[in-house]
Amino acid sequence: MKKLCTWSTVVVALLGLAVSAAADVTYKGSTTVLPIAQFISEELAPGVVFSVQGGGSGTGIAAIIDGTTDVAGSSRYMKLEEFQKAVANGVIPYIWEVAIDALSIVVHPSNPIQQLTYEDLRRIYLGLVTNWAELGGPNREIVVVSRDTSSGTYGTFKELVLENQEVTARALFQASNGAVATTVASTPGAVGYVGLGYLQASLKAVAVAKSAGGPFVLPSVATAVSLEYPLARPLFLITSGYPKGEVAQIVKFVLSDAGQRLVVEAGFAPIRALP
Repeated sequence: MKKLCTWSTVVVALLGLAVSAAADVTYKGSTTVLPIAQFISEELAPGVVFSVQGGGSGTGIAAIIDGTTDVAGSSRYMKLEEFQKAVANGVIPYIWEVAIDALSIVVHPSNPIQQLTYEDLRRIYLGLVTNWAELGGPNREIVVVSRDTSSGTYGTFKELVLENQEVTARALFQASNGAVATTVASTPGAVGYVGLGYLQASLKAVAVAKSAGGPFVLPSVATAVSLEYPLARPLFLITSGYPKGEVAQIVKFVLSDAGQRLVVEAGFAPIRALP
């Protein structure tokens, strides 16, 4: 955390640039990062309008590449081919880590299941296990809920848990974290995955372990910061080139102590210890 603190301090100092009196800055991309962007938009100085919309990490990155957004949100790293396409289009992406997430596995509150391993999740999402009774739960069909393929959250889950295998065609694919949360909360047999900031009383988070030997860890701000939670991951804002003007002001703000407190308020973990 000390290294992150030093780096963030340097970044904030470098981004202390003069800004113009008014602006309309756009955000597109990750629905995981979206709540953070929304909190930022409400706290910026008068005259700076930060217009935000989701669509998924892939959508945001594509928008940065083709110049249709000022800031992209992403819950995954850019792919090599995306970098290459950006450079070919005259865009040099700058990537700013702004928060830490714990990709949370959630079930309906009525489900007695308390913990799942990567192998359990893999078997569920590949369609090899279709009833909770096979995992020690109730005799109830498992309803698989997944993000769509343009989502960075989907990409992270597919890489870390599914070992890059495809989600079963039986899954209900959703366009946002919010849609996953709503579907799981209203479906007793459902299982899904959402960003930490989307946990709510209508969902039950389960403890996750990479293997049956554990340790099983629940998602939280604390376990995301410590990286004890196995599905902890960084969240990013991406700019086209080194940010200037109002875009620089936005990046500077989210990296400041005030901005990182908003990250926590949005339900995610800050990138450094806060005073």
